Amino acid sequence: MRKRRELRISGFGGQGVVLSGEIVGKAASIYDNGFATLTQSYGPEARGGSCTAEVVISNEPVSYPYVVSPEVVIILAQEAYHKYAGNLPESTLVIIDPDLVKPGPSHKYRLLSIPVTHMAREMGRPVVANIIMLGFLAAVSDLVPGEALRKSVLSSVPEGTQDFNLKAFEAGHRYGMEHAGAA
Repeated sequence: MRKRRELRISGFGGQGVVLSGEIVGKAASIYDNGFATLTQSYGPEARGGSCTAEVVISNEPVSYPYVVSPEVVIILAQEAYHKYAGNLPESTLVIIDPDLVKPGPSHKYRLLSIPVTHMAREMGRPVVANIIMLGFLAAVSDLVPGEALRKSVLSSVPEGTQDFNLKAFEAGHRYGMEHAGAA
C-alpha cells in the first residue's frame, strides 16, 4: 500500500524554513529508507520575505512533488498563517510559534504551539529556532522517526555546531513530550 505524507513549513526568510525542509526530507529518504521531495519558494528578499518549504514523503518514488493535502503545517509568520491556515481539514496538525503567530478563533484543525524563537534566544542563538521546532515535530508527530530526524540534523548543520544543535533539538523534543502530549 502506498503511503504519501505531506509537510508544509512556512515563515519568512532567515528562519531556516528551507533548511528544515531539507532536514526532514533527508531524514525520510536517507535515514528512514523512504523517498522524499522538497519544493521551496521565497519572496524576492532573501531575509524577511515570505518563505515556504514543502516536503512530500512516501514509501515509493514520489511522482508528484507538490503538497496537496498537508498532514502537518508549521507556521512561523502571521502572513503565512493567513495564506495557509484557511481551509485545512480537521485532520491537519498545525504547529505555530505563539510569539509570531496569532491563530484565528474558528479553526477546526489540531493546533499546537511552541515558543521556539523565545527558547532559541534563551539558549543564546536565535538561529536554532528551526532545530528546536524539528525536535518538537519529532515529539508530536510520527511523520518521520525522531532518530532519523536527529541523525539528519547532525549531518546537515555546520561542522562544529552539532552538539549545540542537538541540544536545541532535544529542547524542542522535551517541550513536545511535556506540553503537547506526544503522539
